[in-house]
Amino acid sequence: MAPTDPLRELAREHGVATSYTTDRGTRQRIHPDTLVAVLAACGVDGSTPEAARGALEARNAKRRQRLLSACTVVRVAEDPSATTPHLWLPEGCTGEIELEDGSRRELTPIGSEHRAGRRRYGAGPLPHGRHGLRVQGPDSDARGHLLAVPDRVRVPDRRGWGLTVQLYSLLSRSSWGMGDLSDLTDLARWSGSTLGADFVQLGPLHATDPSLLTDPSPYRPSSRRFPDPMHVRVEDVPEYRSLSAAEREKVDALAARARADNATVLDGSALIDRGTVRARKLRALWLLHRARAHVPAREEAFEKFSRAEGRALEDFATWCALAEVHGGAWHSWPTDLRDPRSSSVSREREALRERVDFHMWAVWLTDEQLAGAQRGAVDAGMRVGLVHDLAVGVAPEGADTWMERESIASGVSVGAPPDDFNRHGQDWGQPPWLPEALAEAAYEPFAGLLRSALRHSGALRVDHVAGLFRLWWIPQGCRPSEGTYVRYDHEGMLGALALEAHRADAGVIGEDLGTVEPWVGEELDRRGFLGTSVQRFEFVDDTERDRRPLPPQRWRQRCLATLTTHDLPTTAAWLAGEHVRLRAELGLLTRSEEQETADTAAERDAWLLELSRLGLITEPFYERDEEVVLALHRFLRLTPALMLGVWLPDAVGDRRPQNLPGTSTVHPNWRLPIADPRGRPVPLDELPSSPLLRRIAEVFTDLHPHSVENEKERDAESLFPTE
Repeated sequence: MAPTDPLRELAREHGVATSYTTDRGTRQRIHPDTLVAVLAACGVDGSTPEAARGALEARNAKRRQRLLSACTVVRVAEDPSATTPHLWLPEGCTGEIELEDGSRRELTPIGSEHRAGRRRYGAGPLPHGRHGLRVQGPDSDARGHLLAVPDRVRVPDRRGWGLTVQLYSLLSRSSWGMGDLSDLTDLARWSGSTLGADFVQLGPLHATDPSLLTDPSPYRPSSRRFPDPMHVRVEDVPEYRSLSAAEREKVDALAARARADNATVLDGSALIDRGTVRARKLRALWLLHRARAHVPAREEAFEKFSRAEGRALEDFATWCALAEVHGGAWHSWPTDLRDPRSSSVSREREALRERVDFHMWAVWLTDEQLAGAQRGAVDAGMRVGLVHDLAVGVAPEGADTWMERESIASGVSVGAPPDDFNRHGQDWGQPPWLPEALAEAAYEPFAGLLRSALRHSGALRVDHVAGLFRLWWIPQGCRPSEGTYVRYDHEGMLGALALEAHRADAGVIGEDLGTVEPWVGEELDRRGFLGTSVQRFEFVDDTERDRRPLPPQRWRQRCLATLTTHDLPTTAAWLAGEHVRLRAELGLLTRSEEQETADTAAERDAWLLELSRLGLITEPFYERDEEVVLALHRFLRLTPALMLGVWLPDAVGDRRPQNLPGTSTVHPNWRLPIADPRGRPVPLDELPSSPLLRRIAEVFTDLHPHSVENEKERDAESLFPTE
C-alpha cells in the first residue's frame, strides 16, 4: 500500500496501527482487511478507497470546526493551589469552567504565546475533579469535559511484604466450598497481627453470570463494576440472625449441603465447584432477602448505597434479573431487550422488580463484607490492607457490555500478537473499550469500575496495564496474528485511574509483564504507578543470549516483586521441573520434552549459583526444595522493591498451578484449593501451623525503606560482589 493510501491515513487518524514491531524487533505490516474490520468496529467506513477518503475528509473538517476536545485532561500537583493548569483555545474565545461543587471560574488569557491560532487560557488553581468546560468562539460555542487529575499517585513510604492468593482457593472448615470474605478477613487479621504482613493481594472478585456459570475464570467476568455475592459468608449477614426458626432451617439446610461439599474438597476427593457454591449462596441470600426484618438502620444504609451507585447498580441488577429469565447471552435476547434504555426493558424491570431489588441488595451485602475485610486488615496493623485486582476485560455477552454498549466495541476481541510466549498469538475473547466513546463520556464508564475496585482497598493491581495505552484488536473470525494495535489516549486513561486512586487514598500496581514499549514503563514510573517484577523473568539480558539472573541490586524499586504468579508454576514445581512434565503430558510443548527439561535445569542451576554467590544457600541444601524456596525469598528481600509478595501456595509447598494458560478442559484451572507438596488441601485453619510459612515470614521482618540499610545487608561489597 502506498503511504498516501486513504485507508492507511484513516487508520492512523483513529489510532489504528498500520504496522507494528514484533517482540523480536521486526516490523510487521497490517493487512488492509484487518484495518477495514477494526475501523468498522470503531464505526468508521474504510471499505473502499472512496469511503476511506470521504471519512478522512469528514474527520478533518470536524477537527477544523471544533473548539474543544470532548474531554480535556490537565495534570495538577498534589497540592492543587501550587499549579495553574492552562488550556490552548482559539484566539478571541471566552468561557468558563464549571467545577464539581457547582461553582464557576471564568477563563482568561495567560501570556501572549500563540500556537497555530490558539492561545493559553486559565482560571487559576484547579481542584482535582471532574469538571465541565464551556467555551464561546466567534462563530460557535462548545461544551466539553475537563478532568483535573493528580500528576502522581500515592507510592508506599516504606517497604512492606504481604501474601498473594486467589480467594476461592483459600478454604476454611467453615466455608461453603470455596474461600469467602470471612476467610479473607481471618487471613488478613492473622497475617497482619502475627506475621507482620502489610497486605493481601487477591485475584478479581468481579461479578459473574447469575445463571449457569460455565467459565470459572475470575479474569473473564460478566461485570468489573460490581463484586460477586458468591464471596459472601451467609452466616455473617446481619439479617441471618433475625430469621425465624423455620426460615433459618431452610438456610441452614443449604449450609449443611455446602459444608459437606466443602469437606470433600478439603479431603482432596473433589474440586472447587464455583457454580454450585454461587447457586447455593444466591438461594440462601434470596431467602434472607424475602424474610428480612426491615430494620430502619439497615434499610437506610441500603438505600444510601443504592443512591450512591445510581443507575449503574439498577442496570446491573436488571441485567441479572433478565439473565435469569433469558440466559446470560444478551445478544440472543428478544431484540427490544438488548438496549438497557428501551421501554421494553423498563417494563420488564418493573415486572421483575423483586428480583432486581434482590440483586441490588446482594451487591450491597458483598460491599459490606469487603469493607469489613479491609477494616480487619487495617486494624491488624496492615499499612495497605487488601490489594484488589482489575481484570483486563469482560465476557462479550456479560452485564458490562449490555450496560455500556455505547462505549464497548463489537465485532472484535482483545489479545496479544505472536511472541516468544505464544507463537500463535492470544485471543482473550473480550471486547475492548471504544477510545473515542470513552473520551466523549469523560472516561466515566472506566472510572465507575475503578471506584468500585478501589473503595475497600489500599491498592489496586491493574491487569495488563499496557492496555491503557494500546490494545491488540482481533476482528471476529480472524486468527490472533491477524489483528492490530489500537491506541488509547493514555492521558485520559491514566488520568481517570490517578484521580480515582487519589480519592480512595490508594496506590496502583500495573501488571507490566511481557512486551511493553519502553516509554510506557517510563511514563508509568513518572506517574507513581508501581510495576510488577517476577523472579522467573528477571535476567541480566532478557533474551536467549544471556539468561543469567538479574542481581538483586539491579531490580527496580517501584514494583511489586514476587517469585511467581497464578499463571506460572509454583516455585516448588518449577524447581522440580514438574511444569515441563505436566505440559508434555497435555501435549502443550512446542519443543521436545528433553529440550524443555534441559533449559529448565539450566535456569534452575543459574539461580542456585546466584543464591550461592550471595551466601543465601549452600550446596548441601541444593536438593531440598524447601530450603531453595526460602533462599529465593531471601533474595527477594535483597532487592529494593517497595512491595514484596509471597504466593501463598509457595508458602505451603503446593506444586499445582492455579491456572495453566492455553488449557480449558484438560487442567482444573481456577478450581484447586491450596495444597501441600503431596497435594493434600491445606485449610485456612491449618496455616498458623505451617513451618515454611512461618520461616518465610521471618525473612521479611523489620523491613526498612532500602534493602542496603538492613542489618544483614550493610556490607554491599560482600552481598553483591563484582563479577
